[in-house]
Amino acid sequence: MRIQTTTLKLCGAALLALAPLAGSAAHAATDQERLTAYKHRVELLEDQDAVENLQATFGYYFDKGLWDQAAALFSKTGSFEYEQRGVYIGPAHIQRAMLLFGPQGLAPGHLNNHMMLQNVTIVADDGMSATGRWQGPIMLGEPGQNGEWAVGIYENSYVKEGGVWKIAKLHFYLTAKTDYDKGWAKSLLPMAGESALYPPDKPPTEVYRSLPGAYVPPFSFVHPVTGKPLTDLPMAGDDVTGRAAVELKDK
Repeated sequence: MRIQTTTLKLCGAALLALAPLAGSAAHAATDQERLTAYKHRVELLEDQDAVENLQATFGYYFDKGLWDQAAALFSKTGSFEYEQRGVYIGPAHIQRAMLLFGPQGLAPGHLNNHMMLQNVTIVADDGMSATGRWQGPIMLGEPGQNGEWAVGIYENSYVKEGGVWKIAKLHFYLTAKTDYDKGWAKSLLPMAGESALYPPDKPPTEVYRSLPGAYVPPFSFVHPVTGKPLTDLPMAGDDVTGRAAVELKDK
């Protein structure tokens, strides 16, 4: 009986001695998992920063008519779609499409500012692709013509190609355009259509009307609280898109 008791005591002591080691191993595994998760989060944040810098860089190049440099930011199969001009695919065709806005390099007396604000950038969990939505106020001007104000939405996608982030799709939806002097209440200018000089590779992916029409481009990201997609948002006056029109009611 004494031997059994001693044996039990020794076994108990051994278990007590091993318990901290087992707990330490479990804790270490948890720390390693947390470290891996944090590392992944940091990598995604770095990717997000790179994508936002890429888009900002495009904006600076585009504003100054640096079409060669702007087109070089696109992936091999990247696409460029502006207003109702159609879709241009690949850096060479995109560079040619940008020549429709003017020659390489901003000419004297020309203004071509495309600001990019309110960005929402979402990087895929594998860090290989991303989406970005931006609000774009525009100021345009050239000698001998009235200036123009405009605003629109960018819905873009990005891809990591050879370890470098590039633009996979740039789609600018014009919301409204007006004469600088007359303003929105008196002047609404139409969107540009497809060019006969440099025809697009594909027709516009979406047909819609700018102001006085009301169109909200589908959101590339889900609602951050409800988790629901915002891809079909019918508006009054949005009949040209084929979406069901809605009636605006007084609150």
